[in-house]
Amino acid sequence: MSPPLPGSRTNSPAAVIDPAFRAITKGTSAFLIWRIEKLQVVPVPKEQYGSFYNGDSYVIYSATDRSDTPGVNVKVHELRGQADLRVHFWLGENTSQDEAGVAAIKTIELDDLLGGSPIQHREVQESESERFRSYFASGIRYLEGGVASGLNTFDGAFKPKLFHIKGKRRPVCREMREISWQSMNEGDVFVLDTGAIIFVWNGKQANKYEKVQGSKIAQKLRTEHGGGNVVVVDDGAEDKLPADELKVFEDHLSLGKKQLATLSRADSNDDTLHEKVAVEKLKLYRCSDADGAFKVLEVKTGPLVQADLDSKDSFIVDNHASGIWVWIGKKATTNERTEALRNAQGFISKKGYPKGTPIVRVIDGGEPVEFKGLFQTWTDRDQITGPTGKAYSNNRIAQTVQTKFDAVTLHENRALAAQSQMVDDGTGKRDIWRVENFDLVPLDVKSYGYFYGGDCYVILYTYKSGTSERHIIYYWLGRKSTQDEQGTAALKTVEMDNKLGGGPVQVRVVQGKEPPHFMAMFGGQMVIFEGGKASGFANANQEDKQEKKESYLLHIRGTSRYDTKAVEVPKKASSLNSNDVFALTTKNAVYLWSGKGSTGDEREAAKRIASSSARDPVIVFEGSEKPDFWEAIGGKEPYSSEKRLQEAAPDRTPRLFHCSNASGRFNVEELIDFNQDDLVPDDVLLLDSGDALFLWIGNGANAEERKKADDMAQEYLQTDPKGRDDSTPIIKIAQGYEPPNFTGFFGVWDQEMWAQRESGDGLGKLPPKVGKNRLSSQTSINGQAKYPLSVLRNNWSSTEAPDLPDGVDPSSREAYLLDSEFQEVFKMTYSEFSVLPAWKKAALKKSAGLF
Repeated sequence: MSPPLPGSRTNSPAAVIDPAFRAITKGTSAFLIWRIEKLQVVPVPKEQYGSFYNGDSYVIYSATDRSDTPGVNVKVHELRGQADLRVHFWLGENTSQDEAGVAAIKTIELDDLLGGSPIQHREVQESESERFRSYFASGIRYLEGGVASGLNTFDGAFKPKLFHIKGKRRPVCREMREISWQSMNEGDVFVLDTGAIIFVWNGKQANKYEKVQGSKIAQKLRTEHGGGNVVVVDDGAEDKLPADELKVFEDHLSLGKKQLATLSRADSNDDTLHEKVAVEKLKLYRCSDADGAFKVLEVKTGPLVQADLDSKDSFIVDNHASGIWVWIGKKATTNERTEALRNAQGFISKKGYPKGTPIVRVIDGGEPVEFKGLFQTWTDRDQITGPTGKAYSNNRIAQTVQTKFDAVTLHENRALAAQSQMVDDGTGKRDIWRVENFDLVPLDVKSYGYFYGGDCYVILYTYKSGTSERHIIYYWLGRKSTQDEQGTAALKTVEMDNKLGGGPVQVRVVQGKEPPHFMAMFGGQMVIFEGGKASGFANANQEDKQEKKESYLLHIRGTSRYDTKAVEVPKKASSLNSNDVFALTTKNAVYLWSGKGSTGDEREAAKRIASSSARDPVIVFEGSEKPDFWEAIGGKEPYSSEKRLQEAAPDRTPRLFHCSNASGRFNVEELIDFNQDDLVPDDVLLLDSGDALFLWIGNGANAEERKKADDMAQEYLQTDPKGRDDSTPIIKIAQGYEPPNFTGFFGVWDQEMWAQRESGDGLGKLPPKVGKNRLSSQTSINGQAKYPLSVLRNNWSSTEAPDLPDGVDPSSREAYLLDSEFQEVFKMTYSEFSVLPAWKKAALKKSAGLF
C-alpha cells in the first residue's frame, strides 16, 4: 500500500543524516540500495541487487554523468560535467504503512544531504518506471515475504518455489504465492525450483526471450544452491519426462490437476506500454500557499510551454496514468516543496488513476529530458541560440561543414554520422523517377536536382559501405501534389524495396523538410519550382517548363553544398527579406540579391545555385540596387527588413520508443539509456532524433505492425507535446541494414549481433528440452548439455543432416562434445580451440565430421 508522504521536513531535520548514507561520497558515481528493516535503513548486499521482497520498502540512489550507464554495473569515478542524481523509494505490494512512511522520509533526508538537487521517484511494485527497470540489466526478481516474516536473506531452510518470468528487454521474475497450475498460464515461462531439480516450464505462447531468461534464472538458482540439475520442459510435454524427474515434477504440479489460468489479451503483452496522451489532454496545476492556504489550482490544458512555469511556485504536470510530475521552482516555499509532492498522491486518488502511477519530483533547472519533452519549447540556461526562421541552418551541419563526409569516415565514426545525419558526402549513384499517371517515369539526368511542388519523386541512392553496396530510397512529396500521387510514390517505394531484397532504407521527405543527406545529393544545387504535372502542365515535361518559365525568383537557403536549396517564391519585391539571399532570373540577366543580414557562406551557397545558368550573375547588395533590378522584379514594394529574433535551438536529445497499436490504442514505452540490445527483433521501434523519426523494423515484427508502422509514426508526431510538424522526415530501416546515421545514436554497435541472436549465441544457450531427442548427457558447469561424438558427427553414408538433440546448434556442434572426447578428437582443450583462427577451426571440425 502507498501511504501519504510527510507533510513537512520537520520530521527529518536536515542536520540529522542517517548513518547508512555515509556510504555516499559526494562528487562520485554510485549505485546503492538500502532496505527498511525494523524502521531502520540497512544496506543491501550487492549480490542481492535486483531482488526485492514484496513485503518491504527500499531506497535507491543513482549518481552518474554522461559517460555512465546507470545501474548495478556502474563504475565508481569522479563525476565530470553535469551529474544526474536520482533517488527512488520502492514500495512492495505488501509493505507496511510504517515501512513505506520511513522510506519516504529517508528519501527526503537523502535529498537534503545532497542539497535538494536529485530527481525523486516513487516506485510501486509491478508499476516501476522504465528508468528504474533499466538499472537492472538482468531483470528484477520479486520475492515473497519481507523483514516482518523473517525472510531476511537467501539463506536458511530450503522451501520449493515457483517463479513467473515475463518481459522481453528487462524481464521481471516474480515468486508466486503458491505452487499450482492456476498460478501459471501458457503465455509465459515459469521456473519450478525443487532444490535438486530446477524445471524451466515454457508456455505454448511464451517468446524466445522469456525462455532464455527462464534458463538464466534457473542457472542462477542452481548457483545459489551450490548444485542441482536444470531441466527444460515444454507445455504439453510434461509426460515425456523420465520417470524420476516426472515424479519430482508431479509432487508439486500434478498432471491430473493441470488447469492453467486464462491468458487475457493484456497478459499476453511482453512489456508494459502506456497509452500516449494527446497533447491537448496534458494539464498543468499550480501548487501555491501565497494567501496562507495551500491550494492546487488548474492553470491550463496542453500544449504546454516553458513560460507556463513560475520559479516562485510549484506545479503538477498531469500526464494521466503515464505519470505525474511535480516541478519545484527555485523560489518556492518550503511548504510548497513538501506539500506538492505529498499532494501528488492525493491527486492520483482523486483522479482515479492506478495506485502505481509514477510520481517524479524535479527541481527548477535540473529537469530530465522526459520532463522537457512534455513542453512545446524548452530552453536550458546554457543553451546556444540561433536565428529563427533559418530552417536550413541545421546547427549540427554548421559545426561540421569542414568535415570530409566520405562513407568510410562516417561508417567508422558513427557518432559523427548521427550528428550530421549523413551516410556519405552525397556523391553516390542516383536514379530519379517522377510519379506520372500512377507510375514512375525516369527523369533525364539533366533535370536531376530540379523539383516541382505539384509533383512527387522517387530517388534510389546507391553507395558503397566497405565492399558492400547499400541503398536508400527517398520518396519526395511536393506540398501541392495530390493524394493519389503521394500514395503512388509510397507504394512504388515499397515495391522497389522488395525488389532489392528488403534491405534499403526508406525515407519519406515532405517539401520543405529535406534532411541534410537529401540536399547533399545535389551538391548545393537543389531547386524547387512552382507547378508540376498536377497543376496545369499535363502536356509539358520538366525541361519544357523550365524553358517556358523565363523569369522567376528563388529564395536561397543554406551555407554549404550539404544543406543548400532554392525555392521559387512570387516574383515581386515583397517576397524579399533582409536576412537571406535571392536569385532573380529574367530573359536577359541573373541577379543575386543579398540582404544585409545574410552571411558570406550564404552568399557563396547562392553563387552555386546561380552557376547552373550560362550567364554570370549580377551581384546586388541591399540598399545599392539599380533601377534595372527593381524593373526586373516588378517595381519597389515594402518587404521584411527586421532582424530576426533569437530563439532556442530545437531539442535534439535522441529518444527511443517501443510503439504498439495492437490493443487498438496507440501505446508507447520509452526505453531509457538505450543501446543496441533494446532493438528486439520481434518489435517495431521508433527513434526520435529531433529532426527526424527513424522506424526500425525487426525481422520478427508481426505483419500488422509492419503495415501500420508509418501510421504509428504519424500518430507519434500528432500526439507529441512539442507540437511536431507532420512533415518531419520518417526514415524506415530494416533490421540488419542499419546506416551509420542511425547506429551512431546507440554507442557501441555490433554488426554481428543479429546473426549471433539467430544462432542463440547472443541470447545464451538453453539446456536440452524434453522431447524425442532427449539423450543421456553430461552437463557442463554452465548447464550446457554434452554428448558423445557418435551423436553429434555427420553420417557420411547419408545426405541428410544428423538428427541432433534439441537445443544443439548445428553450426557449433563441437561446443556440445564431451570434454574427454573433445581432447581426444582435437588434441587440445576447448579453451585452446576457441582462440584459433576461423579457417583453422573449420578445417578441424571438417576432419572430425562436425562441420
